[in-house]
Amino acid sequence: MSDILKGLEPERVFRYFEEICAIPHGSGNEKAISDYCVAFAKSHNLWFRQDEANNVIIRKPASEGYEDAPIVMLQGHMDMVCEKNSDVDFDFEKEGLKLRIVDDMIYASGTTLGGDDGIAVAYALAILEDDHLAHPELEVVITTDEEVGMDGARALDVSDLKAKYLLNLDNEEEGQILTSCAGGMKSRAAIPTRHVEWEGVSAVIRISGLKGGHSGAEIHCGRANANRLLGRVLMNLNKELNVGVREVNGGMKDNAIPREAEAKIVLDPEDIQRAMEIKNEFVAAIADEFAVSDPDIRIELNVECNENRQHTIIHPADMERALFVFIQSINGIQTMSMELPGLVESSLNLGIVRTEEDNVNFAWAIRSSKKSLKYLMSDQLQYLAEFVGGTYWYEGEYPHWSFKSDSKLREVVASSYRDLFGKEARIEAIHAGLECGLISEKMPDLDIVAIGPDIHDIHTPGEHLSIPSVERSYRLICDVLSRLKA
Repeated sequence: MSDILKGLEPERVFRYFEEICAIPHGSGNEKAISDYCVAFAKSHNLWFRQDEANNVIIRKPASEGYEDAPIVMLQGHMDMVCEKNSDVDFDFEKEGLKLRIVDDMIYASGTTLGGDDGIAVAYALAILEDDHLAHPELEVVITTDEEVGMDGARALDVSDLKAKYLLNLDNEEEGQILTSCAGGMKSRAAIPTRHVEWEGVSAVIRISGLKGGHSGAEIHCGRANANRLLGRVLMNLNKELNVGVREVNGGMKDNAIPREAEAKIVLDPEDIQRAMEIKNEFVAAIADEFAVSDPDIRIELNVECNENRQHTIIHPADMERALFVFIQSINGIQTMSMELPGLVESSLNLGIVRTEEDNVNFAWAIRSSKKSLKYLMSDQLQYLAEFVGGTYWYEGEYPHWSFKSDSKLREVVASSYRDLFGKEARIEAIHAGLECGLISEKMPDLDIVAIGPDIHDIHTPGEHLSIPSVERSYRLICDVLSRLKA
């Protein structure tokens, strides 16, 4: 492990964060980081439980004078979204992240940082290690597979958990106290395809340079979706030309706004010039549409081989059906909240398109704070997919987290923030999904808030974590724990 973060304060927090970053811990690859948390508990003589889903629960007794205080749960997830720039050679299954500091921010070189939610784990371990802090009995709950459907929280056995308060540490905005969140699901569609031979020259359409982002936290920013742009390029070409499509691929995670997409196509040699013109016309239109949100969009059409020969392509009729899904799929914000002005109520994100041997597959992340709207969006996608002869299913459904009007924990956190920093915290809801919904469903009497430091551009290779915000948020967590004596 490197010592890139050595010397930063709080020392314990950044030491543990750097150790976490050195261990591959993408969703579905969490056994090593789970075992790391277990090893920590053993080395500090703390009670722990590791379940079959690799969730880890660690208990620490109350400090002196807090023996009769209500138990507090600190909670976060150990998995991260694995995104990288296309020109970066990096194996998330085997390599530790390559950290770097720019000004007062921590980045990973060319990849996501995993501040969402590695910093929560680092906070929890630092607090568990420090025997000088004042706190009630602690139940630290570190879950798995949050980023791919909250499967760890869904599998979590809470029968031996006794907490009254839950501090969720999966917020990415300092000064914001979250009190509710949207529910969601992962939607999937498969459009069956046949293949035929097609004569022409091979070419590639590449879309890149988009900002992307978290499909819950940044969906309101109006950023371009590379998969949607790819569908539009193909539609424009097909209006005038006979284009054979060998494959279409875009995006990496259903809950990340896709930054890149690609189509391998076949063109008649006589159509190459006009195809370039159509592409350039589209580029000009897109540059105008997304001048503010995505000023660096690049759309390229490159001929791979000028040789006119036979290629295997998706049958044009089947590709037409897949293109229909590209174009007609609902995407982005669907409704805004009437109760909380400015809050997105329901949305979805076409995050992944993949060409498989016999299908073109689509994946969306659906979110809504209204259960009925969540199912409406799912029904719309099902109707669309089945209308063109495809199949549809959803998985990883999780509930929304409802606002509670009476919350002592919210009052304590707000008061602590005011006293520490001389200003008011913002009490808000969030459109992104948090594990609070699943945990509160299992433990309905829990008093819950979510807090955390500033983390920018999560779920993208530009993700960065504010060093001073980490320190301030740690002070806030410790101060809140000291105030929960009764």
